[in-house]
Amino acid sequence: MIAYFTVGADDLAKAECFYSAFLPALGYRLERYHGDLSYILPVEAGQSTVQPDFYVKSPFNGQSASAGNGVMVAFQARSQKQVRDLHRAALAAGGSDEGQPGFRASYGPQFYVGYLRDPHGNKIALFSNDPNEPGRDE
Repeated sequence: MIAYFTVGADDLAKAECFYSAFLPALGYRLERYHGDLSYILPVEAGQSTVQPDFYVKSPFNGQSASAGNGVMVAFQARSQKQVRDLHRAALAAGGSDEGQPGFRASYGPQFYVGYLRDPHGNKIALFSNDPNEPGRDE
């Protein structure tokens, strides 16, 4: 089981603006720890820890943050409309477009996804794969 993801950021204020534009809508709450950002899924009383958490931090080695080639973090949205809305919000909050929301031929007929880069170049996907929504071929 994946417990958490971490991406590096040199400008945590820009990162907070970007990630706070869509992660709260997906159920994450922001906590700060030693100046870094921790986006945590809430845990109800008596419930096991919900994972994965998502952390945005200055690199521990003191070097500049850099995006990993081929690395991407994907967040599941509740609907195709939410993918579009959150993609738009993330762009307005300093992200850059890496692929407008829509269906992709190489994935299943219900897989609806939009791609972004955060202000530091990390690749993010927002997707919905709800079989109750119209598919690519419908």
